[in-house]
Amino acid sequence: MIWMFLFTRKNSLLYLIPVLLCILLSGCKKDAEISPLQDYEIASKWAEMTLFVTKNTPANSPTYASRCLGYIGLTMYESIVPGFPEYQTMEGQLNGLENLPDVEAGGTYNWQLSMNAGQAAILKYLYNQTADSNKVKIDSLEKMIYKNITAKMDDKSVAEISVKFGQAIADKIFEWSKTDGGHRAYLNNFDKNFVHPEHPGSWKPPLFAQSFSHHPLHPYWGENRTFLRENSALGNPEMIPYDTTESSAYYQQFLAVYKKEQELTQEEKEIAIWWGDDPDVTFTPPGHSYFIATMIIQDRKPGLAQCAETYARVGMAVADAFINCWKWKYLFFSERPNTFIPKFIDEKWESFWPDPPFPAFPSGHAIQAAAAAKVLMDMYGNEFTFTDRSHSGRERDEVRNVDFKERTFTKIWDVALETADSRFYGGIHVAQDNEVGLEQGSRIAENVNQLKWKNEQN
Repeated sequence: MIWMFLFTRKNSLLYLIPVLLCILLSGCKKDAEISPLQDYEIASKWAEMTLFVTKNTPANSPTYASRCLGYIGLTMYESIVPGFPEYQTMEGQLNGLENLPDVEAGGTYNWQLSMNAGQAAILKYLYNQTADSNKVKIDSLEKMIYKNITAKMDDKSVAEISVKFGQAIADKIFEWSKTDGGHRAYLNNFDKNFVHPEHPGSWKPPLFAQSFSHHPLHPYWGENRTFLRENSALGNPEMIPYDTTESSAYYQQFLAVYKKEQELTQEEKEIAIWWGDDPDVTFTPPGHSYFIATMIIQDRKPGLAQCAETYARVGMAVADAFINCWKWKYLFFSERPNTFIPKFIDEKWESFWPDPPFPAFPSGHAIQAAAAAKVLMDMYGNEFTFTDRSHSGRERDEVRNVDFKERTFTKIWDVALETADSRFYGGIHVAQDNEVGLEQGSRIAENVNQLKWKNEQN
């Protein structure tokens, strides 16, 4: 009505000019007021985009997601490390990582732009199967950050050379990733030709499960190349010997699960579903660890190099944790409570949480949570008060009569402990699965922490 009124007046253009000028000036003012993105904001925005794509890409799995996080974090680090003389490249330190692109002698780089370009490229490479709409979101984030950084940049050649380097790093790391044994593994999540080992206490696909598949997930994942040679050389853990007599340590492990299910508190039920991280509806367990790292980044606001180091350490730690975990899962091929308890304790029993489609020992949740926690503790200390809101807004679990309630912590290691406990509360892991998972995840993280990240470590 206002515009019609203006145009029906004589000399209406005279009335329009001030209005148009006001609109134009307002737009210019908004552009001028755009604040430059801080280092931690750029890094965490890419982490959030990574988790969005992880969550919203079909046929994803915890195994494949962990692998992607390893390469994405490493790409973030290598795309900026030449700009920080106190830091060292991972070239030559990791398992087969060689001949990374060099910066141009005398060239001037903007390392935020390099990181930005590298993250966009590696994310689209690794999740090539994701929806086109998700790829558009990746491109949009890259363009938004590029525009923010270059808004007041006089020499656009700096932008060009920086973007080129970030993309070159992503290209090289992606080519290296193709040789690790997990390339495009989402095409064969469940191998129908895999022959199930048969022995007393061997894993059987249960009726009460997360998946309809009677074949376990990625049976050969443990043969993949680890990021660190040291992690592939870790010795096998010990497992309590199979024994169905009631006085045996083996029987008592399952009896404890059975008893706990009878007395679960409401909070323990909430813990069980909070850390489930079903890949069909969430960003998976390793994604949850990446999310915790992002909360720390957003709280501590570190510089660009420390942000990149954080994501590289967490990503590679959870990736190697899953490779080792899957190696041991298929070495022992151990059963879960849903098969032992109905056979030897209570034939009508079923777990509070449904079984995942793979063997039990050790716990994947526990091993990756411990690996992530230990690298974060090495960088930031154990004290960190925060509320995990990763599943806020999710609909109530009507089947189990439980709401998704946010979890608050004051220590990073408590996250790993609760993640492990959640599998016991859910009835899908005995205590030894979790205990060994925490122990082995810590060992894997220690190897990551011992890499020569900075020159002073020489």
